[in-house]
Amino acid sequence: MKTEAVRIACANATIDGELALPERPLGVVLFAHGSGSSRHSPRNRFVAAQLQAAGLGTLLIDLLTPDEDRDYERRFDIVLLTERLAGAALWLARDPRTRDLPLGLFGASTGAAAALQLAASMPAMVAAVVSRGGRPDLAGSDALRAVRAPVLLIVGGLDDVVIDLNEAARAQMQCPASIDIVPGATHLFEEPGTLERVAQLAAAWLGTHLEAASQPRIRPA
Repeated sequence: MKTEAVRIACANATIDGELALPERPLGVVLFAHGSGSSRHSPRNRFVAAQLQAAGLGTLLIDLLTPDEDRDYERRFDIVLLTERLAGAALWLARDPRTRDLPLGLFGASTGAAAALQLAASMPAMVAAVVSRGGRPDLAGSDALRAVRAPVLLIVGGLDDVVIDLNEAARAQMQCPASIDIVPGATHLFEEPGTLERVAQLAAAWLGTHLEAASQPRIRPA
């Protein structure tokens, strides 16, 4: 596994990230953390390690600069978060190590809304999306209806309000979309074994869809 610190220039900021690639990755997964978090999120780093073990590359990034993160309202600026995520996706599309790899998105909390907005705006680029304890409702109805990539919504079984929000969001989606509820888990999946279950579900979903996206398509005669 090769891991490298990277800096990505976006429209109005330069953000920090960490790119990890196995020798022959099936695809690469771009992470979008939740409010108040960063590329150092222990939960996302745990999931990223499991995805790497399953043969997927990962890019963990900071969606906000340190100064921006001190502004509480910026953490919920989904448009800004989506712009930063798009900048990272375009960086992956240009980098020679990743440009030929199918792209998956893994979003947590507010980061899930940014991931879905990105999937809606770049349907040809995004092959699959996973949300962990996400707020897909914050992506907006137009974006939810425009997503074409397969979406997996993972929610804790004790996170009642977020379950309702995810079910309402799924009802608006026109893409293949599933909800997987992890029994006994609260919003942050802190209970024993629950984050491991998230990682298993994410690895299976992303591995299946990114591998399928990497296969050459048969053109009609």
